[in-house]
Amino acid sequence: MVKPDLITDTIRREYGRLGRFIRRRVADPDEAEDILQDVFFELVEAYRLPNAIEQVGAWLFRVARNRIIDRFRKKREEPLPQANTQDDEEEYWLEHALPAPNGGPEAAHARTLLLEAIILTLDELPAVQREVFIAHELEGLSFKDMAAQTGRNINSLLGWKRLAVLHLRARLQPFYDDFLKEEHPHEL
Repeated sequence: MVKPDLITDTIRREYGRLGRFIRRRVADPDEAEDILQDVFFELVEAYRLPNAIEQVGAWLFRVARNRIIDRFRKKREEPLPQANTQDDEEEYWLEHALPAPNGGPEAAHARTLLLEAIILTLDELPAVQREVFIAHELEGLSFKDMAAQTGRNINSLLGWKRLAVLHLRARLQPFYDDFLKEEHPHEL
């Protein structure tokens, strides 16, 4: 039997912390809120199962991380906008860093592991570098559009993206060496 008070108390206790966790990883506030609501919906569904969740907080963050990864996968499956200005000289880095989505089970597994590692590594970046990287790589915004939206100089945006890519390359190189070298010949 579902205990409404237990669920309500858990949601009240974890709402702010879990919401901040998701919003740091998902730039669009509406999508972040959708993910948060999905996670709490899964919590309600999980309480209906016969086996109890032992560490609810950890479980919620694991579900949130999986939802975020699913969002990134979905974004990667959508065709990225073509670069149509000189402002987009920096190509899409993730396009070359990830194994092909249709590369079979091993490539799919490596892709999932790499996406998880990228999410964790993005947290290490200064906020402005993370925002520019996500906006360009995952949301498909051009540097020209970002400059218009933020009022920032295009060269600054390009520089922050470059710093983010360099950091990701350095941090993910061991992962790449171990899991992807045979499957994906492009260098990070």
